[in-house]
Amino acid sequence: METGRMRSRKLSQVLIISLVILWSGHWLIGQKATQQGGYYRDWRGYGGSPDNIHYSALGQINLSNVQNLKVAWQYDAGDAFPGSQMECNPIIIDGTLFATTPQLHVIALDAAKGSLLWNFDPNMGSAWSADGYASRLDGKPSSTSDHNKGRPSAPVMRDNRGLSYWTNGTDQRIFLVAGHSLWALDARTGKPVSAFGDSGKVDLRQGLGRDPETLSISSTSPGRVYRDLIILGSIVPEDNPATPGDIRAFDVRTGKLRWIFHTIPHPGEFGYETWPKDAWKTSGGANAWGGISLDERRGLVFASTGSASFDFYGADRIGDDLFANCILALNADTGQLVWYFQVVKHDLWDRDLPAAAALVTVERDGRLVDAVAQTTKAGLLFVFDRETGKPLFPIEYRKVPPSDVDGEKASETQPFPVLPQPFAPQKFTEDMVTDRTPEAHQAVLSQLRNFRYEGQFTPPSLQGTLIFPGLDGGGEWGGGAFDPSSRLFYVNSDSMVSIARLVERPKLEGPVTGRALYMQNCASCHLENMRGDSSHVPSLVGIGRKLTETEIAKRIKNGGSLMPAFAKLGSPAIQALAMYVASGKSVQVEGPAPSQNWPWLKYMGGFGVRFHDPDGYPPMKPPWGTLNAISLDTGEIEWKVPLGEFPELVKIGMPHTGSDNYGGPLVTAGGLVFIGATNHDNKFRAFDKATGKLLWEGTLPASGNATPATYQVNGRQFVVIAAGGGKSHRGTSPSAAIYVAFALPE
Repeated sequence: METGRMRSRKLSQVLIISLVILWSGHWLIGQKATQQGGYYRDWRGYGGSPDNIHYSALGQINLSNVQNLKVAWQYDAGDAFPGSQMECNPIIIDGTLFATTPQLHVIALDAAKGSLLWNFDPNMGSAWSADGYASRLDGKPSSTSDHNKGRPSAPVMRDNRGLSYWTNGTDQRIFLVAGHSLWALDARTGKPVSAFGDSGKVDLRQGLGRDPETLSISSTSPGRVYRDLIILGSIVPEDNPATPGDIRAFDVRTGKLRWIFHTIPHPGEFGYETWPKDAWKTSGGANAWGGISLDERRGLVFASTGSASFDFYGADRIGDDLFANCILALNADTGQLVWYFQVVKHDLWDRDLPAAAALVTVERDGRLVDAVAQTTKAGLLFVFDRETGKPLFPIEYRKVPPSDVDGEKASETQPFPVLPQPFAPQKFTEDMVTDRTPEAHQAVLSQLRNFRYEGQFTPPSLQGTLIFPGLDGGGEWGGGAFDPSSRLFYVNSDSMVSIARLVERPKLEGPVTGRALYMQNCASCHLENMRGDSSHVPSLVGIGRKLTETEIAKRIKNGGSLMPAFAKLGSPAIQALAMYVASGKSVQVEGPAPSQNWPWLKYMGGFGVRFHDPDGYPPMKPPWGTLNAISLDTGEIEWKVPLGEFPELVKIGMPHTGSDNYGGPLVTAGGLVFIGATNHDNKFRAFDKATGKLLWEGTLPASGNATPATYQVNGRQFVVIAAGGGKSHRGTSPSAAIYVAFALPE
């Protein structure tokens, strides 16, 4: 017969064994740095490590001394221009820091001193002008002959978030995507690797199953290196015609394509039936622009995809549209699908998955489970078992409003995680309207009642639909940071409101002119007056004084950045359009005119105007931006603090409002969360990771709209961030090209 004492002894033994097992699990997490080559003590890839958790095991800078942080060095690349930005998360390899500049040069710096070691310019001598287009560095107008000298008329995409690194122990390479080219550079010299692709670069337009001359493709986020592969997502135009967002793997030595995963399935492939039968030939998007995460031990690569094009009207893609808006788990060796989850069905709201997933470890029923955590623009966090894709918290499919636009068919339901708790407000209601001033309150309230709005997933409309959280989030491209010891997940969030309004696309009827072509194909972005949107789309006013008609025509044909390629218009139409853009002179197209009056191109616009009060501030009560700590064990928010301020409001007694913010956090074993991101106060901050208490802040020369990195050289820990500015619509953070590194005094 078992006595009470015996039972007590057995319970004690069980408790001790359980604690040992649990402690061992924690210890194993801590040992990942050693087992995986010291990832958490270095910063060798985007987000710090292949799992993209923005975590560092360094602790020299900690809770007790962070208040002593000082600027250790600054490096000014000197190539900023009005409106330019710098979103790069640098990588640090053996004491060398590799990063990009506003004009997308690759720079190698001494990581201890900030001095330049080498500089690579993929623009081949061209520079950005104030309106975002190119001019020669000598200030002279560019000409067609410059192209023959390797000088492109419009340089590569401005926004870049980082680089990739590969070594086999002797050969060391840095990979950069610039325009439609994937470059391989010698990490020691910055010279292109001649054996890679065509003299050091691969044309990303090739191998997508469509005419390369009609495609526009690049990548803002760096690829992920796995063995001898570099696995790459892309950024493609968001209006039709668009490029497919296929996930691809290239050989790091030769540049040859090794595998491809079709995010718009081809006939016979899984998911094909979720699109119209010929969509794979014409549709685009469904691209992993936010980056890629990698589980090296399991050989799994995780890609988080965006919406299909056109973002706000889907008459040409009726159905769920797999694999748009999906978390994809692929076999890293072959590209074969292992599992997926679609976060938004038939996206009409530009609800791209904005960042690569974080590969985390959580506790379930006393055991540790490897998982995948995915942030969303809607301010929701999804968590899945890493091997099976099984949700680790319940997910409900809820009915959502139907579309009232002809030709459209919105999905009847969308998935909502019951937990974790949303990290952004989920509905904009009248009681949330700003009370900053009585006038602002009344103005917002009167406008609010003019829009269609029935909560999350209210489809875009002709009258205008509110999207909240707005098109920028909720969650942003910076993603989140995960602390393996506490299993807290840190994510910054915006609380802005957007307006999505569809307008009928002008038809091409009668004689087709340059102006008619502009109105149908260009005005939705650059506006009828050609002034564009200063925050996203450059003005075309006066572009004819900087570029020739021939150069403008080439840009129209080839596209670039978010601009689609319009090669399908044909040469006569492109020439007429280029003349109108260059001079305002509208002539009739000579020769065959394009016919683009397809039903699925009936509407345009919807590119999301941000909703402000009359003074340009957010239309709701603060906080307008937050930093959140979420337990991935329980799904509960542990703490939430405002992130960012408006200096002019602080002066009149409105501190701690929070602000719009871009760029992610960094969490360290020293007990700290570092983040810049805020658009208006140019601050770089350190918070207590356990409580959210602000411990330190420094002022940057421009807003730090980038994710910081940390590293150690010669026994000294540094924290570095790109201060590029240029993102504030209020003009409070001018553009810069400065990297700033902080450290404790020597």
